Amino acid sequence: MDRQMDIGIGLPSTIPGVPGRRVLEWARAAEKAGFSSLGTLDRLVYGNLEAVPTLAAAAAVTERIGLTTAVLIAPYRGNGALLAKQLATVDSIAEGRLRVGIAVGGRADDFEATGSSFKDRGRTFDRQLAEMRAVWAQEPRGFAGPIGPAPVQPGGPPLLIGGDAAATQRRIVEFGAGWILGAGGPDAFAAGADRARRAWHEGGREGEPRLVAIAYASLGDEAEIHAQRYLGDYYAFIRDYVGQITAGALTTRQKLADAIADFQDAGCDELILMPCNPDLAQVSLIAEAAGL
Repeated sequence: MDRQMDIGIGLPSTIPGVPGRRVLEWARAAEKAGFSSLGTLDRLVYGNLEAVPTLAAAAAVTERIGLTTAVLIAPYRGNGALLAKQLATVDSIAEGRLRVGIAVGGRADDFEATGSSFKDRGRTFDRQLAEMRAVWAQEPRGFAGPIGPAPVQPGGPPLLIGGDAAATQRRIVEFGAGWILGAGGPDAFAAGADRARRAWHEGGREGEPRLVAIAYASLGDEAEIHAQRYLGDYYAFIRDYVGQITAGALTTRQKLADAIADFQDAGCDELILMPCNPDLAQVSLIAEAAGL
């Protein structure tokens, strides 16, 4: 294909025990290596660093590289006004480099821990999306006027709606700039991308939706061991599928090159390669294998 797919890299912030300094070193190294964006996963009941402040820190030590939540879980985060302010703050620090992959989520324990309704998360999400749009449109909210900071990007940071439910397509049309695949290979991406494109055009949106996916990468010494250890722990809550997820990890240069080609052929605009090993050498290994 003539179109060149962007290649991003995840921060190691979801790997338990990673030092905060390593995240900053990683962000700088990824920018120098030529990756398109830095991605974060999101989870509450786990030993990871929290996504929003992590991206704020990454924004502060970089200048060019994009920032993408891939994927931020919204409904257990409370009201949309506060979330809109937090994200607008990160985007202000980043001077307009933030894209927000965002979805309803599927882990009940995260909702239980915050006293949020797992059953009603879809309705909560819709209210949050509407409120975020209103905040970023700078609608007045009180004596001092609108909730700031004013968005750097017109309308606020672009939203990439995650999920595969019917409501996902409606949300893409109403609120989104595109769609993001939170998990799955090129075939799953192709199917979801087709649905997103169809909904986008049937909904009367102009242009094309931005289509983004993530994949897990681990290269170098003991690549498979790192992938199995980390992914087996992170996805233990879906034990029936954890073997499938670990088997799909890109643990050789050839697997990574093949995945890049397959996602590009499926029409992916950006593939974000999430690390399984926090060793800083992974940045250069993945960059070289990706052809950057």
